[in-house]
Amino acid sequence: MTHGAFILGPEGSGITEWERGFFREADPWGFILFARNVDTHDQLRRLTGSLRDAVGREALILIDQEGGRVQRLRPPHWQEWLPPFDQAGQARDAVRSFWLRYRLIAAELRAVGIDGNCAPTCDIASQSTHPFLRNRCLGETPDTVTALARASADGMLAGGVLPVIKHMPGHGRGMVDSHLNLPVADVPASEARRWDFAPFRGLCDLPLGMSAHIVYPDFDSAPATQSRVMVDLIRRDIGFDGLLMTDDISMEALSDSLAERARLSLAAGCDVVLHCNGKAAEMQTIAEASGRLSAAALARAGAALTLRRDPEPADLAEMARELTALLA
Repeated sequence: MTHGAFILGPEGSGITEWERGFFREADPWGFILFARNVDTHDQLRRLTGSLRDAVGREALILIDQEGGRVQRLRPPHWQEWLPPFDQAGQARDAVRSFWLRYRLIAAELRAVGIDGNCAPTCDIASQSTHPFLRNRCLGETPDTVTALARASADGMLAGGVLPVIKHMPGHGRGMVDSHLNLPVADVPASEARRWDFAPFRGLCDLPLGMSAHIVYPDFDSAPATQSRVMVDLIRRDIGFDGLLMTDDISMEALSDSLAERARLSLAAGCDVVLHCNGKAAEMQTIAEASGRLSAAALARAGAALTLRRDPEPADLAEMARELTALLA
């Protein structure tokens, strides 16, 4: 059975009767949650259960729990995590610290029915990276980012959570916030391949990836999300054969109508359209414009879900103590 070629998010802390019926009919491949959907542990468990009940299957439920600025689960019910860039600079053993960090985050997510995390951010920070992104990055060199991203992904997989590597093929040169404007990576193709794309090449075996709303003018004039050239590069040069979702399709980096954004992204080779704001009329537009998963996307989706396993046994309290010591 195929499903909708889109991921949607409900508007509030529970699903309405309209949303229940719409999700049942539209059958999104997965769901994504934001701070607007989060209150308490019990509430969140009810919400994730209701979403799966609406589509009649164990659909993947995603969230952005990077830590730092982009953290949807927060105190008092959940731990406050350092920005990734800060932890990378502070930890005595950065690789081990990131494995522990994301193993613990995975435990938090699985406890409330969430089994996908839009992390790690594999973009390479520089002094010109926009502040909205810079401290979400793991480092300033390809080797550092690759090593810490691998540890992060491995920690999540050990905890039963699927990681989503982002933003492919590289967003670190963005000097504007893509929520508001379209970034341009004005760099020679040879340099982009050597530097910006390297972490994604090192993690190309992972099951899920997210595209970048950024232009690499040496390759194409269209944003990577909507560029057949860039998606082909992600598949062939970077070697990624996992499920490729767009970044949030409603971000202002993209122009044209919402329906056209979805159509252009799928035509470029993205597998799934990600829509995040929960607005009913926009979700209907996305569902109609996106249609169902292609045969290739369905195969990639199935392969990704085979990696969604029960968490490995772990002494979470001891892991938390070890992480605290590494950051002391």
